[in-house]
Amino acid sequence: MAMGRRKDQEQQEELWVPREALAKGAGHPFYQRLNQLLEASGFDEFVEERCQRFYKEEKRGRPSLIPGVYFRLLLIGYFEGLDSERGIAWRAQDSLALRRFLGLRLNDAPPDHSTISRTRRLIDLETHREVFTWVLRLLAEKGLLKGQTLGIDATTLEANAAMRTIVRRETGEGYQEFLKRLAQESGIATPTREDLARLDRKRAHKGSNEEWEHPHDPDARITKMKDGRTHLAHKVEHAVDLTSGAVVAVNLAPGDAGDTATVGETVCEAGEQIATVASAAPEAGVNPEGPQEIVLDKGYHSNEVLVKLAGWEVRSYCSEPERGRRRWEGKAEEQAAVYSNRRRIHGERGKRLLRQRGEKLERSFAHLYETGGMRRLHLRHHPNILKRLLVQGAAFNLGLVMRKISGKGTPRGWQGYGPDLFLALLRLLTGLWARALGSPISSESMGPRFRWSEGADGPGPATVKISLTTTGC
Repeated sequence: MAMGRRKDQEQQEELWVPREALAKGAGHPFYQRLNQLLEASGFDEFVEERCQRFYKEEKRGRPSLIPGVYFRLLLIGYFEGLDSERGIAWRAQDSLALRRFLGLRLNDAPPDHSTISRTRRLIDLETHREVFTWVLRLLAEKGLLKGQTLGIDATTLEANAAMRTIVRRETGEGYQEFLKRLAQESGIATPTREDLARLDRKRAHKGSNEEWEHPHDPDARITKMKDGRTHLAHKVEHAVDLTSGAVVAVNLAPGDAGDTATVGETVCEAGEQIATVASAAPEAGVNPEGPQEIVLDKGYHSNEVLVKLAGWEVRSYCSEPERGRRRWEGKAEEQAAVYSNRRRIHGERGKRLLRQRGEKLERSFAHLYETGGMRRLHLRHHPNILKRLLVQGAAFNLGLVMRKISGKGTPRGWQGYGPDLFLALLRLLTGLWARALGSPISSESMGPRFRWSEGADGPGPATVKISLTTTGC
């Protein structure tokens, strides 16, 4: 076969190109099925009704962004792992599959990042929360939400702010200006960099949030990250249904807020979401009274939290840290709550729920903030950040629905679908051929994706089962 060579002269493009001849990306089947799901559930009609008050009738100025297209763009941010709105706009411009997902024609220009940003600022936080609730209702209709047992945990997100630009709350001085003033007050008229470093090393409480803030993002707090670094950060807390792994509530708090201070608000938010879904879809079987069990790690263990949950008639399964012998004089209510929680976590059910908490919650963090691209934020102020986080959580829940419908929860899951199916069929045919020839064969030699089903007369060709194991990523 002769090797093809690139022609130096420009090629004449075709004047008319049939739609069937257009190139289709690898992620096209996923987005096509996702669009079918959204259209069948009335997503566009829902968001257009909720966003009607944010648009004007007269057509003046910049062309507006259709609400359904705006929320689809944020869904693309999760499914493609894009952290910024600029990256979302670039990806929508580059991909034919995403243009079809957005409903754009070939002569339509995808919205730029400034249009996405302005639309986000115009649509309020409550509307984004209603979209999150709408997706929860869709999960309930598909049987993926019960609302009985929830797990709660938190993680930190790096803020869009640098430590070197923090200023004093009372004077507005920068860090270097503050150190120079301290050096001059201590008798050093012209301090060098070594003098400032020596002075800063000996100073106590130099990273206090009561004294320092960022001038452009006052919601960010000086926080020690999971890897040991110190950054300006925000804290996000999830409430996850341990039955299906669906994110039921997303709560955003300052980075230095303790777990015991934020868990109450997250439980209330989760209860409101579950009650709203139960009233909107009573046939789905969601518990209308809200969560009955809350599973927590040891960072949430305190007398106040356990007493509060007991007062709400919610059973707690909270890991207890080693505190030694405790004194309970005058604390009968706290003692009863702590001992009841201790008895539950030492039971078989408690141990199983604590294992599920680590699995389901860490999975949501990994999908939303690692592969979803939101570990490093590009937005400032909590309302703006929470808008993006709510739609990010809604996209994660939509992935659960897609996994139930098609077996794949993200576009990346379709990449190895063809080879996996081919290898499974090849193992099946190899096993049947080996048994027909009478040679011994075991399921272990055929790989983890193929298993014989044992029957009354032993394994046979009629009882072969294929197991395509995948995480859906």
